[in-house]
Amino acid sequence: EVQLVESGGGMVQPGGSLRLSCAASGFAFSTAAMRWVRQTPGKGPEWVSEINYIGESTYYADSVKGRFTISRDNAKNTLYLQMNSLKPEDTALYYCATLVGRNSIRGQGTQVTVSS
Repeated sequence: EVQLVESGGGMVQPGGSLRLSCAASGFAFSTAAMRWVRQTPGKGPEWVSEINYIGESTYYADSVKGRFTISRDNAKNTLYLQMNSLKPEDTALYYCATLVGRNSIRGQGTQVTVSS
């Protein structure tokens, strides 16, 4: 079974940091580009960041560039998102996603709340 399971979310004050993880199973993680997406109620999904299969190429939305860092450990089948200098507008449900064949796969997500 193809599965993505996120963890690491929580509540943090503005300026704080969190590290999200996404544990992958059921597919060839080491050959798959991976991405982080976030969503808030009433809004469509917002692409946050993407990393290629080997981790040598990374891409970021302008809204998080310089604050977030995407990385992966193919030996552990795990994707990460280090989030620093968090802002209230970063509050969202964060989930990891990928394509397996023609199917778009995503996890259930982990909630990040930035509030004082």
